[in-house]
Amino acid sequence: MTLLGKELDAIRQEVLDSRGERDAAYIRRVIKVQRLLELGGRLALLRSRSKAAWLLGTASLAVAKSLENMEIGHNVLHGQWDWMRDPKIHSSTWQWDHASPPEQWKRAHNQVHHSFTNIVGHDNDLGYGIMRVDEAQDWKPRHLAQPLWNLVTACIFEWGIAMYDLDLGEHVRDKKRMSPEKRREAKQTLKKAGKQALKDYVIWPALSGRAWRSTLAANAVANLARNVWSHSVIMCGHFPEGVEVFELDELDPAESRGDWYLRQMLGSANISGSPAMHLMTGNLSHQIEHHLFPDLPSNRYAEIAPQVRALFDKYGLTYCSRPLVPQVYSAWHRVVRLSLPNRWLRETRRDNLLPQLRKLFARPAVA
Repeated sequence: MTLLGKELDAIRQEVLDSRGERDAAYIRRVIKVQRLLELGGRLALLRSRSKAAWLLGTASLAVAKSLENMEIGHNVLHGQWDWMRDPKIHSSTWQWDHASPPEQWKRAHNQVHHSFTNIVGHDNDLGYGIMRVDEAQDWKPRHLAQPLWNLVTACIFEWGIAMYDLDLGEHVRDKKRMSPEKRREAKQTLKKAGKQALKDYVIWPALSGRAWRSTLAANAVANLARNVWSHSVIMCGHFPEGVEVFELDELDPAESRGDWYLRQMLGSANISGSPAMHLMTGNLSHQIEHHLFPDLPSNRYAEIAPQVRALFDKYGLTYCSRPLVPQVYSAWHRVVRLSLPNRWLRETRRDNLLPQLRKLFARPAVA
């Protein structure tokens, strides 16, 4: 794995050495577009008693929220743009449109998730700590409910992230008392979540006057759309068929840089599609490249993807990439499959996935 590590380090260093004004202009442009979309949506919703204005405002707000969470907030908090030395676009100062406080999210995501990627029991992004994620885990009757739990998680994804950034599930499951430090973090989360709820469900509806019900509904729909979209993207990157999961005792305690790279390659999947789709996913449609290089500017992932894929081919590894619909289907199929005892539902392989989808969405014949 030493050679693989050196080859991937070389790709990373090439991007680091070439960062510049083109990249800075990109993130500033995305932030400007996002803010214009949000402003336009809010203005439209001030007249939300009109159905057309409500639809336009809600759609604009949903897109703005998705952009802010995915391409801006997630990547800024990763430190991808810290090299610009812009205090307004920096991981230490960014406040995002999300229930989870930035510092807690950075600890749970940047430090824990990216260190223990797809390690059962250590990576909360793998099944969010509530689902059976591997055949090697003992099946229990409660796992039958995991498709429902996954659907609920998708709908409240923003709040679910805030809860597991606190390790709340672990404390409830193991009946552990919160330490003083954890209680302080819980208060910070409640404060941040309260501000989010106040902004979306009190202040903005109040500003709409007599149209407050329409604005309240629009905010709820926009948040729901953002949550389901974010959840789908994360599921596609971490949990479709063909992505490996790991047990901690399987890993070498002295895991090398090359071994860590290999785990990211085996434990990630991409979504193929258009530049617009990549933008809306926060470029997490290039989840393989993101897991390999979480600190590189997100706009560079598409550029280095061919080099990364060439290394997969060189070392005989499978580059797991599918279009959005097949990848979402594959991830949900795995959720359902693992909710059942082993071998009750066979694994969906890459070569039989598209025929299954065609059958699923086929229209009935007209007599």
